[in-house]
Amino acid sequence: MELIKINIAKDFSKTPGSRYEKEGKFSGELFRKTIFAPAVLKAIENDNKIEINLDGTAGYGTSFLEEIFGGLIRVNKIPYKELKKRLTIISTEEDYLLEDIEADLLDAKKYRKLVCSKSNKAMWF
Repeated sequence: MELIKINIAKDFSKTPGSRYEKEGKFSGELFRKTIFAPAVLKAIENDNKIEINLDGTAGYGTSFLEEIFGGLIRVNKIPYKELKKRLTIISTEEDYLLEDIEADLLDAKKYRKLVCSKSNKAMWF
């Protein structure tokens, strides 16, 4: 089993921006669409693990992190259980981010469940 490693500071930007691309450079939306979601989908397809390192940046806005992690569930429709099985998050500089990200994932999971139940579609997680 291969380990796919992503380091936001090295692979994207030392100064992550806001949530959406329309709000400026280095947005969470851009990171999720171009780097993170493709890597996670590849990991799922090939039965691999993925490690994302948050250290080395100037810091994160909560909207950036919610977009990259919650967006995997809301937008890319990747099941919460699948993410928990494959994803390792490293944040030694700001360890409180791990709890914030878990809350983002759980909120996105609740959102998807609500959307699926209201639209009478089969739930996928």
